[in-house]
Amino acid sequence: MRITCATLAIGLLTAVALPLTSTAQTDQAELGASAPGFTLKAADGDEHSLSDFEGQYVVLEWLNFGCPFVGKHYGSGNMQRLQKTYTDKDVVWLSIVSSAPGEQGYYPPDEMVQQKKKHDGNMTAILMDPDGKVGKTYGATVTPHMYVISPEGELLYRGGIDDKPTTDEADIEGATNYVQMALDAAMNGENVSPERTEPYGCTVKYASK
Repeated sequence: MRITCATLAIGLLTAVALPLTSTAQTDQAELGASAPGFTLKAADGDEHSLSDFEGQYVVLEWLNFGCPFVGKHYGSGNMQRLQKTYTDKDVVWLSIVSSAPGEQGYYPPDEMVQQKKKHDGNMTAILMDPDGKVGKTYGATVTPHMYVISPEGELLYRGGIDDKPTTDEADIEGATNYVQMALDAAMNGENVSPERTEPYGCTVKYASK
């Protein structure tokens, strides 16, 4: 049992990325500036560009269904509830998978469609970013890494989903959900605060050089 626990602990530590420094990212997504444009193909085959959603709030969620931190929010239904709450308010929710083929979190498009059904996802679309170009442009380091974009295309928020950096579903209750705070403030004409927080989760499984 001691070996199992130790192995689990080592695996969990290697999965977590707390600092925002990474040679994998170009970090062109600046708060208060226009969010970088992109075009990606969804798992269902449709193509989506950020510019398609001008005039709407957009949430970007970096996704890896194999990550235990992502599992915390999907296993509890927290992420799906959040998605539905805001897509019902005409917010566009794009879940981006930047895992490279062969890495944790990557599924071929048809299998990704099945993963969406399996997890009862309420996102607008799951977008495939297998070369990691969009993830690196946005400086996405972990899953889930969250971004909120205004109807005018301005990046309003980037960081963690909440203030409880654990894999324990019980910690969702009572947590401060930063994505909800950012959307509610912006949609009520208020300033978003905080605009940036420390993201937590598993490192994005970009293709190794």
